[in-house]
Amino acid sequence: MTSSDHTIDAFHRGRFHLVQPKGGGHRSGVDAMLLASLVADDQLIRVADLGSGAGAAGLAVASRLPEARVLLIERSPLMVDYAYRTLNLAENAFLANRVDVLEADVSLTGKARVAAGLEDEVFDHVIMNPPFNDAGDRRTPDALKAEAHAMTENLFEVWIRTAGAIMKPGGQLSLIARPQSIAEIIAACGRRFGGIEITSLHPRAGENATRILVTAIKGSRARLNLRAPLVIHGGDGHTFASDVDDFNNGRAAYARKTR
Repeated sequence: MTSSDHTIDAFHRGRFHLVQPKGGGHRSGVDAMLLASLVADDQLIRVADLGSGAGAAGLAVASRLPEARVLLIERSPLMVDYAYRTLNLAENAFLANRVDVLEADVSLTGKARVAAGLEDEVFDHVIMNPPFNDAGDRRTPDALKAEAHAMTENLFEVWIRTAGAIMKPGGQLSLIARPQSIAEIIAACGRRFGGIEITSLHPRAGENATRILVTAIKGSRARLNLRAPLVIHGGDGHTFASDVDDFNNGRAAYARKTR
C-alpha cells in the first residue's frame, strides 16, 4: 500500500487517527462517531464492532472509554489490512493494546461462527453500522465501496442474530441506519432484544431525518421508546450543534434513557 492509496485522518480532534482508502471503499465520518457515542459505560467492558471497516467506530469507543476492550470484526481482507495499519500508527499507541482485529463474516451461524472466533455471550456491547443502500439505489462502480454500502436480503435479521448470539444477557446493541429500515430492525430484535430506543437524526431543523440511532438490551421486555430527535447542524446550518459536536469528538456519550 502506498501513500497514494490511502489517507490518514484525525478523529476526536486528533486524539486518534484512521488509515482509510483514498479513492475507493468506505470512508468513515460522522456516522461512525455517533454510533460510538451510544456506548456509555465506564466499566471494564468488551465491545464488538460488526462490519468494522478500518475500525473508526470501535476505535472511537476505545478512545473515549479507557476501560473498553474492542474487537473489530470485518470480512474484507483489504479493510482488515487498513485496520491493522491503523493500529500500528504511533498516534494510536495509547489504545492499540485494547483493540484486536478479526477477519470474519458476521453472517456465519452456529459452529462456523464460533470456529471463526465469534464465541457465544462474551461481549457487553455490540455496535454496527451495516450497509444501508437499497438494492434499487444506483450502484457505485467501486466494488469495495459497493460491498460496504449495499444492503443484502434480511441483512438486519442476520446481523442482529449474530449480535444476540455473541452478547452477554443484558448487553447493549447499538446501531445506526436509515429511517426506512426501522421496521426491519424492530422485527429483527424480536424477542432477542427489548427496551428499544430510537432517535431520529435530522441534518437541519425542519428537514426530514436521514439516519436513526437505535439501542436495545438483550433479554429486556421493556417497551419501545422514541426519543427526542437530534438536529445535526446548528442555527447557521453548517456547524455542528453543540451536543452533536460533543458526540462527534468523543467528549460525551449519548446515553440511553433507561436500562
